[in-house]
Amino acid sequence: MTTTDEVISLFMPEWQGSQQWPGRMISQEALCLPRDGFAISQDSMEDYWSEVRNITESGPVCQELLLEEHSMDEAELEEAWLQEAGLSTLVSGASGDTPAEALLSTLTRSQAALVQKRLNSYTQTLRRHNRQSARHVRDIFPGSDPAPGQPADSGPQISPGGQLPVKVPPWAPARGEGSGSGCEPVRETLQFEVPYSEGLAAYRREHDCPDCHKTRRDDGALPVFLPPTPKLGLTRVQDLSSEDMKKISYIALIELTTFFDTLGIELKRNRLTRNKARAESGIFGVSLATLLENDQKKLPGSKVPLVFKKLLSKLEQTGLQTEGILRVPGSASRVKHLRQELEAKFYEDQFDWEQVRHNDAAGLLKMFIRELPSPLLTQQHLPAFLAVQNIATYRNQIQALHLLIMLLPEANRDTLKALLEFLRKVVAHEEENRMSLWNVSMIVAPNLFISRSKNAKLEEMQGAAGAAHLVRLLITSQDLLWTVPCFLISHLRKLNEASVGKKMLGSEKSKRKLLRRWHIDRNKGEKTELVGLLGEGLIRVHAPLHAKVSMALLLDGETKAKDVMARFDCENGSVSGRGSRSCGKRHRQYLFEVGGNLGERCLDPDTYLLDLYRVNPNCEWIFKPRNS
Repeated sequence: MTTTDEVISLFMPEWQGSQQWPGRMISQEALCLPRDGFAISQDSMEDYWSEVRNITESGPVCQELLLEEHSMDEAELEEAWLQEAGLSTLVSGASGDTPAEALLSTLTRSQAALVQKRLNSYTQTLRRHNRQSARHVRDIFPGSDPAPGQPADSGPQISPGGQLPVKVPPWAPARGEGSGSGCEPVRETLQFEVPYSEGLAAYRREHDCPDCHKTRRDDGALPVFLPPTPKLGLTRVQDLSSEDMKKISYIALIELTTFFDTLGIELKRNRLTRNKARAESGIFGVSLATLLENDQKKLPGSKVPLVFKKLLSKLEQTGLQTEGILRVPGSASRVKHLRQELEAKFYEDQFDWEQVRHNDAAGLLKMFIRELPSPLLTQQHLPAFLAVQNIATYRNQIQALHLLIMLLPEANRDTLKALLEFLRKVVAHEEENRMSLWNVSMIVAPNLFISRSKNAKLEEMQGAAGAAHLVRLLITSQDLLWTVPCFLISHLRKLNEASVGKKMLGSEKSKRKLLRRWHIDRNKGEKTELVGLLGEGLIRVHAPLHAKVSMALLLDGETKAKDVMARFDCENGSVSGRGSRSCGKRHRQYLFEVGGNLGERCLDPDTYLLDLYRVNPNCEWIFKPRNS
């Protein structure tokens, strides 16, 4: 058996026997010893330990950026979870943007059982502290008030309007996970129609290949999961409105927690704490939200910090073909000097980028990530990301990561995507830069997963290979991970419909809405008569920026969004020859569904419009640029 000292001597010989990381004590358990199920050779981890050493030698993280650790009792943990899941009204009793009853009525039985379990845990903890919950659990789940000492996770009795269990279709076997004959790379479509937690048990019963679940250094052993091609079209995270993505995060958290619960893995969460950011201006140690607020004054619509994009651009221009990009560190004193210059001159457009070498840019990029006041993967969700490495199969790991990406704040998600796109380019130039997917993952992992809490005992050394494996999955599966699963879109539609039905009537505002609905219904009746003559699927597409501002279309079973887009471009070209009324640079335009049971969605060009019309018959169809 490999000893602790042997591991240290292999990767960090100068610290052999010291049992101490500079500035921190290391416990025996904190060292990354080979674990069952990990086919990782010791020398393959050298890049990881080298990067950790470089991070340490670059100096400690600024003291004011360190996060305080606070103990949370069980009630506080459950309350934080319920609030993030959009169920704060179950705790406070006040009304919210999304009525909790509406959200609960759309859950599957397993999801509702999970919510009930957590709500029971919350109320029972309050009782032990002689405190009273704002709402009793039996008021939300009738007949579900267990006596003290009885389990609180029995199936709920869902109120009228709740869903029946989803009927899970059998999933096609995956050779890479389901056969016992090795782990040849395969390309497999990941099903999006059924909630992952619902399909989990059935899939685990039919597919089990312990030898196929080992983490390997060989990049070719990773199966490639592809998104499906649904008739309603794929939906990228940037295709939905911010309001809809917020609701998606409610559903995704409930589904993720149900998913982990079904797997029998504890889903830990860190408490959100107010950390002392260095300043409200500057670059390093400044929150993403503050950076973007400052950047948008300079470049409206910025989604990723400008300095971060510039560093990535510099590396792409000068370093993609350079051997050891990201691995070879720049001079610590030089990087420190460049950092100071960036702080002083970047927003004044006086910084000289010609002086920045590719290894300087790499050092600045990694320093930027490490010194964010809150981790790029967020403080509250970092434990869940790390827990993904404890999931047995690649398929289930991808599913968990998929849900976690849906939970990230927009700024974090967009910045992470920019980083992953760059890393994919680095790997694509492996023949020139000698940086394989595994090498890149080894170097990036410590910068994403290193703990910055004052009392940490090097959690980053636990499962180092697993952390690098997570980065590897994020790089290879990023296109799929930034696609919103169909079951979340379907759930969102049901939530929006249920929310409308749950709103109280009687106010003047409600009366006005009813009057508008009456006019809509009357117009729909007139439209129905016309549809009776012409057939189903008569729509009117509005194009406010075109010379021809609207067009009536009769859909058939083969009409796709790209057909309507081409029709508008053709019609408009023959009228104005410019493609748009707007002056200046022409922006590409897309077809959107707006309203009905969804806020707004930019349609995939391969969306079958008649199928979408049947799902959301009351939406408006608008042809416009993104974010207009």
